[in-house]
Amino acid sequence: MFQTFLVSTGIAILRRTRKVFSMAFYIPRGLGSRFTTFLHSYAQDPGLPFRSALTEEQIEQAAAAEGVSFGAEEGCVYTPPITLWAFVAQCLSSGKSCVNAVSRVIVLLVAMGREPCSAATGAYCKARRKLPEGLIRRLTYQVGVEVEDQAPARWRWHNRRTLLVDGAETIADDTEANQKEYPQPTTQKPGLGFPIIRFVLLLAYATAGVVGAALGPYAGKETGETALFRQLLEQLRTGDIVVADRYYCSYFMIALLKQRGVDVAFRLHHKRHYDFRRGRRLGHDDHVVDWQRPQRPTWMDAATYALMPETITMREVRFSVEAKGCRSRSIIVSTTLLDDKQYSSEDIADLYHQRWHAEIDIRSIKQTLGMEMIHCKTPAMVRNSLWAHLLGYNLVRKVAAQAASEHGLAPRQISFAGTVQTLNAFRWMLITTTDESRPEAYRVLLIAIATHTVGNRPDRVEPRRLKRRYDRYRLLRMPRAKARKAAIKGKL
Repeated sequence: MFQTFLVSTGIAILRRTRKVFSMAFYIPRGLGSRFTTFLHSYAQDPGLPFRSALTEEQIEQAAAAEGVSFGAEEGCVYTPPITLWAFVAQCLSSGKSCVNAVSRVIVLLVAMGREPCSAATGAYCKARRKLPEGLIRRLTYQVGVEVEDQAPARWRWHNRRTLLVDGAETIADDTEANQKEYPQPTTQKPGLGFPIIRFVLLLAYATAGVVGAALGPYAGKETGETALFRQLLEQLRTGDIVVADRYYCSYFMIALLKQRGVDVAFRLHHKRHYDFRRGRRLGHDDHVVDWQRPQRPTWMDAATYALMPETITMREVRFSVEAKGCRSRSIIVSTTLLDDKQYSSEDIADLYHQRWHAEIDIRSIKQTLGMEMIHCKTPAMVRNSLWAHLLGYNLVRKVAAQAASEHGLAPRQISFAGTVQTLNAFRWMLITTTDESRPEAYRVLLIAIATHTVGNRPDRVEPRRLKRRYDRYRLLRMPRAKARKAAIKGKL
């Protein structure tokens, strides 16, 4: 009721002030068929840096390539531009309900001088299902790759494109369709668990954008992080550097990356033997050794195995971790960066230290954007929602990169949460302001975003404990329908 009151009150106010809007603001009459409003929401202006990261022509080309053609009827509200705008805004907002998304569309329509649509969510949900997964994936890559390609050398590690790899899981609504495609762990009883989706991300070190993503079930054949990462090899380029933890440090993974001209810096797998007395010594705890090809793994066919080199030359660097509170006291990094004159052991240690940014970036996606659970009933919409979150994440990172470029900062110095909150606060001004006033609005926006910098807290250590006491409910140990009947009978 309160939500309905707010929407109706907002509509009444906007109707009374429509004359003011028509004089002070630019009303985009062609919004239903153009992506202008979508781009204005994320500081897309010819006078700003990274302006080619996502243009209206690129979105229209992607939509045409994916066969997006719904909403062409006269008077249709949920055209592809409005649906995409509402979907991404829904993912970036704290209130992720479809009611909130439709409410934003109503306010947008009234601000445009058009009649408001129905507050029912059915039409929006149907339109959202018509957005192909491929379209949202294309746009996600378009933003992430273009922003990273335009990053200045001072943001990069040794002026090379460096990518961080890591995986995580999220859960979805417990429906039969979701359980069939993304089953819960077998250790959980039916009705007590949630479908689990595993995803692996390629994250740009310089700009923190997502340049590659693969997702699949939590368990089953070829569903591990390394299997998903192999799906992303096409996203890599010659000259890239990939940084990841010890889980990815396998002979064949490194061989596949070397075949593409990609360098690696992985933490040495705990099962691989090392001996710094052997090999070609480069310095203290720094040497070059040859790894021998192991037996063929089950996932690799014989033809591919025959193409694998019999040895690969690796450099191993060991360094101490002196920061208090860290679990590891020493770390060994295996890398293909063999030139110790160009890349010192201190450089290698610093490079692997940057891997922790992947953990922070995934935390931003899951916690700040609220992607810890995806509330969708079907696997197709679960994937669409996941990609929409990643698209929104990349757009936020693009704006942060713009603010950093304009104010002499690095993108990772700017708070991701602060950028999201500032963008949400500026959303309506960015959409409705005039073309003449929009550059000034963007200038104020970027100043506000650049103000929210991340505190310099090197090697920060915090206990994994909560101070606030939350209400504690007993765990559900039977299917909810069965528990509901037991509660009615007074047996629970």
